[in-house]
Amino acid sequence: MRICLFFLLIMIQWIPAQEPKEPMVSPIVAYWKTLSPQEKEVFLFSYMTQTFDTYNSMKNEMGHNEITQWYYENKAELVFGVFDQLEVSSMSEFVGWIDEFYSNEEFMGKPFDEALSFAFRFQQAAGETLWEKYENVKFGKIKPN
Repeated sequence: MRICLFFLLIMIQWIPAQEPKEPMVSPIVAYWKTLSPQEKEVFLFSYMTQTFDTYNSMKNEMGHNEITQWYYENKAELVFGVFDQLEVSSMSEFVGWIDEFYSNEEFMGKPFDEALSFAFRFQQAAGETLWEKYENVKFGKIKPN
């Protein structure tokens, strides 16, 4: 019995205390939250312009290869889609969706391109309310407005 009690006490010491963890906030989220709505629009436009310029520079210097293809598929394609949507939507709509994304604690450690992807998908989804848009997006089906 003493041996079992001894092992139980040792195991209890090895189990870490379950303290509530603060969400890990990425530096980009901390910076984003300090900006005014107009500054967020400038930041978003700068991010998109830099991604566009980077893709063009890569394409001009390296041509079409695996690296430029990866960059296009994982970074630039989304930015090109957002640029296209700016003809029918305002930059402030995208800023609002990015704010919505980062208002959720579990997303505060996510990179900015995931927030932009969220904004792009929800901006395109049919529905008036966040819930309606969520219902239209959750299975990966985006219904046109």
